Amino acid sequence: MVLDAPAFTTAPRGIRLHIGLFGRRNAGKSSLINALTGQEVAIVSETPGTTTDPVYKPMELQPLGPVVFIDTPGLDDVGRLGELRVAAAKKVLSKIDLALLVLEAGSEPSTEEKGLIEYFEKEKIPYLIVLNKQDLVPSTPAGRQDGTPTALKGETWLVSALTGAGIEELKNRIKEIAPREARKETILGDLIAPGDAVVLVTPCDIEAPAGRLILPQVQTLRDILDHDALAVVVKEDGLAAALAGLKAPPALVVTDSQAFPQVAATVPPSVPLTSFSILFARYKGDIVGLVAGVSAIPNLKPGDRVLIAEACTHHPIGDDIGRVKIPRALEKLVGGKLAFTWYAGSDFPEDLGSFKLLIHCGGCMINRREMLSRQARALAAGVPTVNYGVFLAYAQGILARTLAPLGLDHLVPSLPAAREAAAGT
Repeated sequence: MVLDAPAFTTAPRGIRLHIGLFGRRNAGKSSLINALTGQEVAIVSETPGTTTDPVYKPMELQPLGPVVFIDTPGLDDVGRLGELRVAAAKKVLSKIDLALLVLEAGSEPSTEEKGLIEYFEKEKIPYLIVLNKQDLVPSTPAGRQDGTPTALKGETWLVSALTGAGIEELKNRIKEIAPREARKETILGDLIAPGDAVVLVTPCDIEAPAGRLILPQVQTLRDILDHDALAVVVKEDGLAAALAGLKAPPALVVTDSQAFPQVAATVPPSVPLTSFSILFARYKGDIVGLVAGVSAIPNLKPGDRVLIAEACTHHPIGDDIGRVKIPRALEKLVGGKLAFTWYAGSDFPEDLGSFKLLIHCGGCMINRREMLSRQARALAAGVPTVNYGVFLAYAQGILARTLAPLGLDHLVPSLPAAREAAAGT
């Protein structure tokens, strides 16, 4: 259970450092979270298997800052249901930026725990082995590298979630090994200067949430303000008037990718133009790989399988971008029907080999680690990947223009111009 405290939940989950806790039942994973945060945020019980599914707990962990603890079911859960719980725990691995493997002090690691250590090292995920319940082994002194099981490799820390012994030292060590590249520091702050005007084009169509902006727009707006620039927010129909009302041309125009045709026609070629989704291709993923993925589009043939993945779940309404607009535009480019498969939220297929292309959303709801993991899995399976913004810019023939503000227009491969039939997506 998570306390309903605004201070814990103000930062979106997708920009927080993700810390996964793994271990056997009753190793003290939930107790350790409570000790690290100084709050009773996790249910603790002596009954094995209290945590039955991965539970996400957004917190402020000082001195590190905003994090998400992922409390996972025990790796030794039993029965058919237990197998499903263990499988759910392992699915978390693609999301974590840092791992804590929790064992009871004095115990030897299991085969599953040794396997996790090998995975962490292979995937270069920073990890610590936390030997909890030190208070039950008083003969073993607290401190790093003391009382480590002989069969265990990796950096170990002896702590007691009950007494608090070793907790502060563990927190400081978590800060030291936390990956600096877990998330990019800015969405567009490196592209603008204090005092610059940035125009944000935010259509309010049937799919826009009533009374609010979507997350990428909100985060981009905040990033502009954090860098002491001026944000001008308009709908696509108000763009021309907004540009005319500025004393000087804006430093940048950022648009929803679905409004590319109208916005590109309105913004003078001399004014830098990009989209929220293209900015998030760099912020959350490997934009170089996402741009390279467009090379596969001219080679698609009718009947080919295409995977469309969205990191959020929403009820499709009207001309849904992922289920209607992008498929329609891609089939016009290909000149025939394609076999589309859709995945949403945390669901992502294990077997990617049958797909000829992966089109991913901007990834605002997941962290950078998970987006990069999905791209890496697709690359390993030989499946080219693009994201919504990159594809729609390509379909409109303006990919180089929308990458130019990021200094990445040189990445655009020599491809046939997108057909006019794709216009109007």
